[in-house]
Amino acid sequence: MKTPSLLLLLPAILATFLAIGCSTSEARIRRNPEAFARLTPAQQEMIKRGEVGLSFDKEMVQLALGEPDRLLTRTDADGVSEVWSYTTYQGPNGVYLYRGWYHRYYSYRDPFYPYYLDVSSRRERERFRVVFRGEKVVEIQQEHS
Repeated sequence: MKTPSLLLLLPAILATFLAIGCSTSEARIRRNPEAFARLTPAQQEMIKRGEVGLSFDKEMVQLALGEPDRLLTRTDADGVSEVWSYTTYQGPNGVYLYRGWYHRYYSYRDPFYPYYLDVSSRRERERFRVVFRGEKVVEIQQEHS
């Protein structure tokens, strides 16, 4: 009789996995309400829309955009900067094949998981870049459609 109970839980389990894989700013805010509550109303509205601003800190950027796909360190005449890069993959017809940290996480652990690797003509596109200096955002680059 345990099988029917398990079948009833299956939709909830599936929804949990989908929520983890497709994180939105709303989901990230729900996971960290204390950090969100410390922000000004204007900053809260930006984060809800998935936007970042100059002087945002790393926690604020994570609330708005999630974990970056790549972390880079840049050194120039002004000092050392940390660069967060958010990327996506597109197929030959422009359809998005990949997006977000969830897929990056599993691609390093399971070579058979990342379905986008099967598309030989895929193109990687950096869609968003945030540059930090001294723990604050000093530069934002965003791809326009």
